[in-house]
Amino acid sequence: MDLQPYLPVILFILVGVAVGVAPQVIGFIFGPNRPDAQKNSPYECGFEAFEDARMKFDVRYYLVAILFILFDLEIAFLFPWAVSLDAIGLFGFVSMMIFLAILVVGFIYEWMKGALDWE
Repeated sequence: MDLQPYLPVILFILVGVAVGVAPQVIGFIFGPNRPDAQKNSPYECGFEAFEDARMKFDVRYYLVAILFILFDLEIAFLFPWAVSLDAIGLFGFVSMMIFLAILVVGFIYEWMKGALDWE
């Protein structure tokens, strides 16, 4: 059994793991650990980080997160469209413009409803 063809794959995996793990290990070992009130303050979620896990918090956080995922995934459709634009021609271009128009109308609707406002 000849495993020589798998050497590049194994090296690729090892280098990938090293690039991902080594900075974290170096940061954990040599990084300072000086927590203060500013570092432990709430960030993006809108509630204190060290409280009861069963507390109620604002549903707007979920709404903004879902809207971000929705629009982010829809924008991801632009990449394959841009790559294949020569092959799909005018029909593909018009189809994507209709898709983007619907996306913009939905975005404006959410904006007017105040779903993107964070108070």
